[in-house]
Amino acid sequence: MQKLRLMLPALLLATTASFAQDVRFNYADKEDFSKYKTYRWVDVKGADHLDQIADQQLKTAVDAEMAKKGLSRTENEKSDLYLGYQVALGQEKQFTSYDTGWGYGPGWGGGWYGGGGGMTTTTSTTIHTGQLGLDMYDSQEKQLVWRGTASKTLDPKAKPEKREKNLQKAVAKLLKNFPPPPKKT
Repeated sequence: MQKLRLMLPALLLATTASFAQDVRFNYADKEDFSKYKTYRWVDVKGADHLDQIADQQLKTAVDAEMAKKGLSRTENEKSDLYLGYQVALGQEKQFTSYDTGWGYGPGWGGGWYGGGGGMTTTTSTTIHTGQLGLDMYDSQEKQLVWRGTASKTLDPKAKPEKREKNLQKAVAKLLKNFPPPPKKT
């Protein structure tokens, strides 16, 4: 029983970690991000996009985070940054196995009684993974200056409230370190 008490928290932690969003970003290290004050949304041609509702939820979440960073959204062609996104949806199988530690089979001394062998139960679950990619381009130079991805963010099978909450959480994590700190010279 003591073993079970010790294993249960570890199992829960491992299960929770497998569903955690993974956020990564990269940026042009020589870029002066303090010069950017405005941005506008652009379509990334050939990229997969969200439906109209999720698209609006994503843009609202990004707009809120960018406002916290001191940037303003504009529809003006002369904005400092262009923001575009793309998504990728897929599926992966997750297998969960556990041993009951109790079952029939040879026990101590070769007898047939409980306590030996045990029964292993395995279940499989399909997890819908969704990755969001957010790109920022310098509008004057027409160069990519920042790119971030958040995986396990989009789940088309989740309830609407859960989908929106996941988007908001992913965007907050994604833009947590934006803008990058100025390069020390």
